[in-house]
Amino acid sequence: MLRYTLMRLGVFAGCFVVVWGLVYSGVVPRGLGDSNLMWILLLSLVISAPISFVVLRKERDRASATVVERVDRMKANLDADRSQEDAAVDAATPAQDRAQTS
Repeated sequence: MLRYTLMRLGVFAGCFVVVWGLVYSGVVPRGLGDSNLMWILLLSLVISAPISFVVLRKERDRASATVVERVDRMKANLDADRSQEDAAVDAATPAQDRAQTS
């Protein structure tokens, strides 16, 4: 997951440098007043999102598989904990009390 995040930040940084160069060379218009940095940031974000979507597809799939494995492991651990708690409760309550509560 960290690798994907760093790669995504790298794509954004590359887009930021390119957009900054285009704005200061006059190819792309500047922002109004003091909003020039915000304009460059937003334009870089808009450009880097589809590039990351296409270029980082394999890495995103790997990160997704890792997250799914973690979630499955956590679910299995929770189920194991629940079954241990149920067994402990069953062992602690007498059979007569269990029959009355059922």
